[in-house]
Amino acid sequence: MNTLTHTPPQPTKRPPTRLTQARIARSEWTKFRSLRSSSFALLAALLMLVAFGIIASAATVHDWASMSAKDHAGFDPLLTSLRGVDGAQLALGVLGVLWITGEYGTGLIRSTFAAVPRRLPVLWAKAAVLASVTFSLALAGALTAFLVSQSILHSKHISIAFTDPGVTRAVIGAALYLTLLGLFSLGLGAVIRNTAGGIAALVSIVFVIPALINVLGASWKNAVYPYLPTDAGAAITSIHPQANTLAPWTGFGLFLGYTAALLALAAILLRRRDA
Repeated sequence: MNTLTHTPPQPTKRPPTRLTQARIARSEWTKFRSLRSSSFALLAALLMLVAFGIIASAATVHDWASMSAKDHAGFDPLLTSLRGVDGAQLALGVLGVLWITGEYGTGLIRSTFAAVPRRLPVLWAKAAVLASVTFSLALAGALTAFLVSQSILHSKHISIAFTDPGVTRAVIGAALYLTLLGLFSLGLGAVIRNTAGGIAALVSIVFVIPALINVLGASWKNAVYPYLPTDAGAAITSIHPQANTLAPWTGFGLFLGYTAALLALAAILLRRRDA
């Protein structure tokens, strides 16, 4: 008598998920959303970008009648509305450093590189996520600061229009500058791999070194100051460049070169060093 044997069905093997740059970027975006430090830094940057310009404009309107003729002649309504760029650059710079040093600090970077052994796609994904979020927020903040500030300044007929020569470039340029600063900071963090060291380097480059150059005298200032990374990049936010400053796109291009070189160094070190 023949007995029929029943072979249980074998589970279907699913093909391994292909690791693509888009999937890595999606993973990095999930990390970015889940970090409280990201939300705090972005909120701080937005508040400073908008509030400082509005406060500076309101203060100018309040004091306009008592200001001297020289102050009236030198008043720059665009610069006033973009006062918050200086504060926002610190918040976004710290975010750029933390975006990669935080993983080194917690040890999560080992799991990340175990999932993506080639490593470099992780750096590019982090850069893409940071640039996308930073530009969107900075553009919204710069436009809001400009429009509200100019509506305040209009009461004294000292406002400027968005369509005036160079204004559109400067307002959008503020968002481009802040985005590039975030990427520059990401490169610093990737090279140094330590949060305190990365933030210290950022503060030195953005604030300390320019202040020291000013102390050294006019000859040093004229020769070096325009070529410092953030001072060159910030030229794109102005429609009335001061003496011995680079042209807007020239300065921004130089800052772009600094950022690209720093990210290239970070990529080389990322491949050579242990996690």
